[in-house]
Amino acid sequence: MNSFTIKDIESLTGIKAHTIRIWEQRYNVLRPKRKDTNHRVYDNGDLKHIMRIAYLYRHGYKISKIVGMSEEEIRQLSLEETGHKGNHLHQVYINQLVEAMIDFDQIRFEKIFHNVLLRMGFEQCILKVIYPYLERIGLLWLVDCVIPAQEHFAANIIRKKLMVAIDGLDIPQSSAECFMVFLPEGEWHEIPLLFMQYLLKKNGCTVVNFGANVPLEDLCFYTDRKQVDQIYTHIITNFPQRALDNFVKDLGRLFPTIPVTISGPQIARISVPLPENVKTLLSMDEVLQYARRKPVTTSS
Repeated sequence: MNSFTIKDIESLTGIKAHTIRIWEQRYNVLRPKRKDTNHRVYDNGDLKHIMRIAYLYRHGYKISKIVGMSEEEIRQLSLEETGHKGNHLHQVYINQLVEAMIDFDQIRFEKIFHNVLLRMGFEQCILKVIYPYLERIGLLWLVDCVIPAQEHFAANIIRKKLMVAIDGLDIPQSSAECFMVFLPEGEWHEIPLLFMQYLLKKNGCTVVNFGANVPLEDLCFYTDRKQVDQIYTHIITNFPQRALDNFVKDLGRLFPTIPVTISGPQIARISVPLPENVKTLLSMDEVLQYARRKPVTTSS
């Protein structure tokens, strides 16, 4: 059972802690337990309930109306809202995936994923639902909730779906541009890398994926023996500043003749000048243009 503070609930729902306290006092929305210090403590059920309430509240329902509904009525109304508010459908799916993850409900998680795939197609499913879902999970990490098992549980399902999708694509021609993709030592977040592999292969490129936690020396062994046209990596982990900067400098030193591209949230922290062969992608639009092999003005 996970334990959440009121600040955690605020971060996850977007509803201010002050507002949550008022809802508790006025409408008895939640009944949190209390620590010895008298601070509120919320459990999984509280989190799921307030997430549904927050969704309806953000989309025009008065809290006074919501609190008069049963738990099942709130759940059903959230689902019904998707029928005439298409742009909010993504948020509903994201909330459902979070709930399934919290409960370790693999069957439900996969059914939701499959439903999204049927409605949106694979690429839009990842961009519009899975990536925002992962950002939501990132919030759970940031508020220091103890959920490593849930995160790994869900990530492995998504990873499996990506690998199946990659295998289902046509084999590129032998003359295709060759990309080597990898994650640096200490980086284990494979989903963005697998999605890049999917996009590149879909657009006719050959992709050699070395996976996570790869020493650069291992890549050198390969590039000394095989033709590689481009190298790509993605950084999510908050590495120490010196380690991050040294990694960038090593990319220039070890692969001076191969264009290297880096994306991910941590590249904004790079504090050394980029080597001539290294470029960064700062936005999702830049990442997609790069993967689709269209001209893109990257940061350098």
